Parts: sequence; structure tokens; C-alpha cells
Amino acid sequence: MSPEETEDRKSIIADHMKEVITLLGEDVARDGLIKTPDRVAKAMQHLTRGYYQDPEEILRSALFRENYRQMVIVKDIDLFSLCEHHLLPFFGKAHVAYIPDGYITGLSKIARVVDVFARRLQVQERLTTQIKECIQKTLNPMGVMVVIEAQHMCMQMRGVE
Repeated sequence: MSPEETEDRKSIIADHMKEVITLLGEDVARDGLIKTPDRVAKAMQHLTRGYYQDPEEILRSALFRENYRQMVIVKDIDLFSLCEHHLLPFFGKAHVAYIPDGYITGLSKIARVVDVFARRLQVQERLTTQIKECIQKTLNPMGVMVVIEAQHMCMQMRGVE
């Protein structure tokens, strides 16, 4: 997305945020809220930037032919995402393992793939599957395993309803 498109979208998001704040009963002109719509718009663009990144290309950018056939594990990858049901954060750790079958990739690329999929409106189950399927499709390993442990603010802040 071009910088102009990014700025246009940010402005539209901020305008809608002003409406939301007003509908909640607040005064968007009060000191503490004047810049809030712009801040929220910028934050939302950052938190959903994964829509504009290609995780397969990230893996292909560091794809190496290698006859190594032992399990490769990348543990404790920090992840931050937004629950698509409430737009509240969930965060935690991802653990990714694969058994190469001719190709390996840079370990940091695995963490970047996790980040790309996490930076979208998500549910934990789909996030786990998307990471696994991307690695399977791009590296074609003998096997892939993804485990995500996360705390969901939609449950913690709202309680179990």
C-alpha cells in the first residue's frame, strides 16, 4: 500500500473513531481525547499490518537447500494479535517446529511469519493453522507443528460470558 493510501485510510479510520467516541457519550473535543482518534487509527494500522505482507515470500527470501533432517524448533516467539470478535488483544507465545525435507529457512523468518499472521484480526485456532499451512506449503517439510499459548483480553477483561 502506498504512503498516500495509508494516510487516506488512517484519516477515514480516525473519522469513524470520532463517531464511536461520541456514541459512547464522550466529548471528542476534550483535552485528553483530541488526538485519540488519530492515535487509534495509527495503532490499528500497525496492529493489522499483516494484511499487507506476504508470509510465503518472507520464508522464500531465506530458503536454503540443506539435507538436514532433524527437527528444527523455534520456541517462545512473542505474538500480539486482536480478537476478531471483540477487537481486544490476545498475546502470548508461539512454538513452531518442522522436520526439513531438503530445505530450511532462517529461524528469524519463522518468527516473522508468526508476526504477519498475528497482525490481522484473528482467532487463535486460525492463527495456528495459517502458520502451519504457510510453512508446509513453502518449505514442504516432512512435518510441521505449531503450538500457541495465549491470554485473551476478551475473556480476562469481560469475564467468561
